[in-house]
Amino acid sequence: MSIFRKKRINKSLTNAVFGRNVVHTTVCDSTNELAKRKRYMPHGTLFISDMQTAGKGRNGRVWESEKKSGIYMSLLLKPNISPDKISQITLVAGLAVCRAVGCNTMIKWPNDVVIGKRKVCGILTERVEDAVICGIGINANTKSFPQELSDKATSLYIETGEKQDRDYICALIMNEFEQLYDVFEKEGFVSLRDEYTKLCVNIGRQVSLTDSRGTINAVACGVSDDGELIVKTNEGIEIVNAGEVSVRGIYGYI
Repeated sequence: MSIFRKKRINKSLTNAVFGRNVVHTTVCDSTNELAKRKRYMPHGTLFISDMQTAGKGRNGRVWESEKKSGIYMSLLLKPNISPDKISQITLVAGLAVCRAVGCNTMIKWPNDVVIGKRKVCGILTERVEDAVICGIGINANTKSFPQELSDKATSLYIETGEKQDRDYICALIMNEFEQLYDVFEKEGFVSLRDEYTKLCVNIGRQVSLTDSRGTINAVACGVSDDGELIVKTNEGIEIVNAGEVSVRGIYGYI
């Protein structure tokens, strides 16, 4: 394990806890799995890796983890909240990424960060016993994507034309995440809802919902106090808290 990246991250931290303790590896299966194995470590421990061999996204999808080009990190949390609120940590993380990264980033509810019509970041939150692992993967310095992904994925390098300092971005996200998390833990997601809604690319757009009923079309019209997506279907207003949500115009959905 290198101490170089730990020092670089700590140098840019202005917070008290998140990312102050860093576990860095050059390669691992996934930072979420690494954090699960070491969940005995302190709240706020940050796990980062230069490369993942089995990075994963939502619903078990593969997250491509090119060596030393992306940001692959997971934050270990020991939350003082009820279990039914844990999924909202994903939304808090999305806000933190948008605040830290800039670049006109927006959130595709519930767990993606996009620039324009393409994904730049994915978030995966998992609970293991008394611990919660929040994984964040960002396409930082990827210069190009395969043809089949070119209309679905982008990177900070592609958007800015500049090489990104991955450790500095990690630190910025930790700073924002801790501030938002403190508010969330004390006051609930409702205190962050307005800011989240303004950044939620789903709102006002036609969406396709896939759940146990099948696939239906709707229009996303808001976010609830608990971070659920509010949609209008032919049957009326519905609250969505699970399932696949595609947004027209995003990731090639026409």
